[in-house]
Amino acid sequence: MSKRKKYDDVNGWIIIDKPRDMTSNMVVNITRRIFNANKNGHTGTLDPFATGVLPIAFGEATKLIPFVTDGEKEYEFIVKWGASTNTDDSEGDVIASTNNIPTKAEILKTIPCFIGKIKQIPPMYSAIKINGERAYSLARQGQEVDMPEREIEIYDLELLEMLPDNSSKFRVRCSKGTYVRTLGKDIALKLGSLGYLKELRRTKCGVFSLNDKILLESLKNMVYKEELARVLLPIETSLRDIAVIAVSEGDAAKLKQGQRISPKNYDAGHLIGSGAVAVFNDNLVAIVGVEESRISPLRVFNI
Repeated sequence: MSKRKKYDDVNGWIIIDKPRDMTSNMVVNITRRIFNANKNGHTGTLDPFATGVLPIAFGEATKLIPFVTDGEKEYEFIVKWGASTNTDDSEGDVIASTNNIPTKAEILKTIPCFIGKIKQIPPMYSAIKINGERAYSLARQGQEVDMPEREIEIYDLELLEMLPDNSSKFRVRCSKGTYVRTLGKDIALKLGSLGYLKELRRTKCGVFSLNDKILLESLKNMVYKEELARVLLPIETSLRDIAVIAVSEGDAAKLKQGQRISPKNYDAGHLIGSGAVAVFNDNLVAIVGVEESRISPLRVFNI
């Protein structure tokens, strides 16, 4: 009987600059092997053709994935005008074309229409589940997919430059759930043209940005555990945008045991109905839910 492989106790974050033509799950699997970690996960899928910020959580940091996933995102993207594809990006087949190429002035005039809360119909080639099956699987089978409309929010949209090959480069800050491929297509349609994404790069995901990134190839070239430990960001790095409640030693012990504590000793009224992180002496204790009469542990940290 073969011995079970011993994994290392790895807790923290690695922010990968995801290469093109690689899935997010491939990055998760590769980084798990590099760190010899028992558990890791990513904070939101990037399309294979997209590049950029892909936060990977290890160990106890995986409990904070929902907070990062729910955070604001920022992308830079290039729209190729004059054609549309069945995937709304350069990976698909061209299905229609037009000679109507928008001018810079027309684009600038149209941008305000896409700022604020807007409705989107996600692309057929997406990971959304329809009756238990991924939409892209149904689309590849040639089935007609009735995609549900959803509301998302665009906080800022900026034209960065007009490119010489009937393309334009944009930057967008947006909410969770935004499909930038759909945004590019919808901008083109609003302009009376057609368009698809030629390039897509995520520059921010929650609190993490390209300033935190490391290349996958750089990780692969690290031979010693000490090298890997130096580039692993602490779990607390992700708390920059998360509400934190500093609890007493006694209340920390109660939360660790799965018990509720009273909110009367903490200024947490503004957090009622939302989640927060409880800490004691700067050490993570638990993710908690805050109600008017109690603070309840949702996930306890075992560090």
